[in-house]
Amino acid sequence: MGSQRTNPGQADPELFASEQVITCRDDTVGLRAVIAIDDTTLGPGFGGTRWRWYPSPAAAVVEAQRLAAAMTLKHALANLPYGGAKSVIMATGDLPLQGAEREAVLARFGDFVARTAGSYVPGVDMGTTPQDMRLIESRGARAFCDEVDPGPYTARGVYAAMRAGVRHALGRDMDGVRVTVQGTGHVGASLARQAAADGAVVAVADIDAARADALAEELGSGSTVVDPAEAPFTDCDVFAPCAIARVLTVDNVGKVRARVVAGAANDTLDSPEAGAALRAAGVTVVPDFVANAGGVIQVHAGIAGWSDIQLSTALEEIGDRVTDILAEAEDRDLTPEDAARDRAARRLATAREDH
Repeated sequence: MGSQRTNPGQADPELFASEQVITCRDDTVGLRAVIAIDDTTLGPGFGGTRWRWYPSPAAAVVEAQRLAAAMTLKHALANLPYGGAKSVIMATGDLPLQGAEREAVLARFGDFVARTAGSYVPGVDMGTTPQDMRLIESRGARAFCDEVDPGPYTARGVYAAMRAGVRHALGRDMDGVRVTVQGTGHVGASLARQAAADGAVVAVADIDAARADALAEELGSGSTVVDPAEAPFTDCDVFAPCAIARVLTVDNVGKVRARVVAGAANDTLDSPEAGAALRAAGVTVVPDFVANAGGVIQVHAGIAGWSDIQLSTALEEIGDRVTDILAEAEDRDLTPEDAARDRAARRLATAREDH
């Protein structure tokens, strides 16, 4: 992958981690954006367009590349015909642009995407919509504009991954398993409902207290609400991060009481050292880029014309993949993330040989 080609002795590896990085600027509309194409071995780089505030242009470049690298892993492990890419548009104020101002920024950004000649294909991400993607596509770029909410599909894949993690670490099904879900948006709420339907005892946490309360009431007796800041450290069997990234760090992993970590949030761990510490403590961490692939699988299913049965099978196969990765990690004395990265690297190496 792109990050393996970096020579940190010559330049900051975080700024030279991808195959290609494109900075996009147009002062007439106030556009500042970054397109990071991490690896195109398997196909065009596919990854969403994120529109948010960044503390500096360098921070935007680093995040675009970090997210693009995760997409490379996600697509490789899900056996999808796409490379990894991501783009970010830097917000300039507290409120998102609307109306003509927003359209002007997106149209200009679409011009830059079109210049990639199909090597980058954007989709919806934080701060963008299917309508935004259609505007980008109107500028001659290719974009994924599906109106289907990917959240439920992501949640189905995460739940398959969670069940596999529980079987591996606890040797049981979900009935009676104590699950704490951090983040009750579309994905987290759907995940909590699936776990509760199988008999799990679910606690939920969200910075929107009213939303968490409503979900706990919906789930019924036994469901509780916990402080979102304390959710990673509650006394439970499974911690499911479905909100912020890098929630588990080298400084706080000693407080984790769960036996399994399996959620939808990207970059659950802040470093390989955090993963190693959790493994040493007997905590099974399901790699997030394996667990949360349901959304991109759904996108590909729509493009490829899969039936509902084919899509459901592919989502359940996420659990099978997790089972294999956890077994390999145990056999090779690796963290699950390292085992998953090795598996992705093998697929990419095979694809390069075939080319």
